[in-house]
Amino acid sequence: MTLKEITKAINELAPEHFAEDFDNVGLIVGDEKKEVSKALISLDTTEDVVNEAIDKGCELIISFHPIIFKGLKRLNAKDYVSRSVIKAIKNDIAIYATHTALDNIHKGTNFSMAEQLGLRECEVLVPKPGTIKKLTTYIPVDDTEMVREALFTAGAGNIGNYERCSFTLEGTGSFKGNEDSNPVKGERGVTQLEPENQLNITFPAHQEFAVLKALFKAHPYEEVAYEVETLENIDQQRGIGMIGKLPDTLSERAFIEKLKKAFQTTCIRHSRFNEKNINNVAVLGGSGAFAISKARSAGADAYVTADLKYHDFFQAESDLLLADIGHHESEQFTKNLLYDHLREKFPNFAFVLAETNTNPVQYT
Repeated sequence: MTLKEITKAINELAPEHFAEDFDNVGLIVGDEKKEVSKALISLDTTEDVVNEAIDKGCELIISFHPIIFKGLKRLNAKDYVSRSVIKAIKNDIAIYATHTALDNIHKGTNFSMAEQLGLRECEVLVPKPGTIKKLTTYIPVDDTEMVREALFTAGAGNIGNYERCSFTLEGTGSFKGNEDSNPVKGERGVTQLEPENQLNITFPAHQEFAVLKALFKAHPYEEVAYEVETLENIDQQRGIGMIGKLPDTLSERAFIEKLKKAFQTTCIRHSRFNEKNINNVAVLGGSGAFAISKARSAGADAYVTADLKYHDFFQAESDLLLADIGHHESEQFTKNLLYDHLREKFPNFAFVLAETNTNPVQYT
């Protein structure tokens, strides 16, 4: 199987387009034309993980965190990033990373956290803007259904729990072709008034190329009139973080104990107890201080994340319990999520879960 086939399957789960602008996701090392027969799935790509890939005969590492995050000016083996990349290249091992692309899908990183806590009625905590676009085009009345169907097939018309959504408005189009034109309707050099439908249809931003390709192929006109705009509408299935309800209301102390068990840790940094019951819980894997105010405005009793600084805990005030469970702990289930998806897509391909513990933080 080629790398391209595998990366395409990963993109079906977590499109690279969904990643944050600061991120570095996708194929970081390797040639997408390369044939591979075994892949190691890990949270990080460290030197030890590359060694594990070598020992297990894996030609690909699928990692949550990208080993190259910022620009590299040299590869000189003086740091763990350089050593990991050099070793991967020497052993012809490709590296692919998902990171915030997996964070921003509905059943991604944060869904995994919510699942560990048994949260119900889950919603995205911080919806990602700019993910919905709208196509407006003008089609002869008799050809409207054919074009509409082509656009649906290309992935347009899906809104939340609904599909095949569009809006049609009747009108009259006018045009006059020059001497080089080849009009489908009317004659060149003569103004044509044609009964047309204005078709409006939304689509995911990352599918713009496929949608426009389908439009141009299905539309009967030589010159297709169309407009594409990015909407302010929020896609509730796209974004980072999640908020939901616990199966049973817990005291703050009981909730902290539940966190320890769910995320397999003996140590949790948290804000002061306010003797308040915990029911609504917000979660966000990785560094989540930026969304404390979002958790509060969403009505969370507790916010579970990682990498909180000293002054972040003051934002808890008296109405929110902040719990820092650790960066690795909050994202540890991403490799299982990737493994399950890829095993379902390619049941006969050898995907292996990494056994290397990449958590750099130790507790004594």
